[in-house]
This record gives sequence, structure tokens and C-alpha cells, in this order.
Amino acid sequence: MKLIYFAWVRERIGLSDETVDLPAEVKTVADLLNWLKGRGENYSAALERPDVIRVAINQEHADHSTRLPDHAEIALFPPMTGG
Repeated sequence: MKLIYFAWVRERIGLSDETVDLPAEVKTVADLLNWLKGRGENYSAALERPDVIRVAINQEHADHSTRLPDHAEIALFPPMTGG
């Protein structure tokens, strides 16, 4: 699974992207965020409030209950602010 990180999510994790093999129990976006949060301090800091993280699967917005496809590009980014 290819993961891409944007804005402060990328800054806190310290990576712009990575490829990971997900455990079988990671089936939804929410599962993915919880699993990533447990991967270390950087991930925990970036995902301390998973409810605010926006996600796109293969460049299409997805909510946290969306099931993950087998092979996909998953983008994680913070909420957008206007000004």
C-alpha cells in the first residue's frame, strides 16, 4: 500500500511517502489511522487526532469508514483552511 503524507502530517511523520504491508486486521481508513498511530512517536504526534485527518484513496476523498482496496494509493492530509 502506498501512503502519501501532506502538510503538517508529512512534517510530523518525517516522510513524504512510503510503501507498507498492512496487517490483515487493517480493513478501513479508521483501522489504518489507528495502526499508523502505533508505529512510533512521529506517527503518534501526526495522528493524535485522527478525526481531523482527511484521506483520499486513489485520489478520491474517502471517509474513515471506507474499506481499503487491496492495492491503492492512500493520501493523508490535514483539514484545509481558507483565508
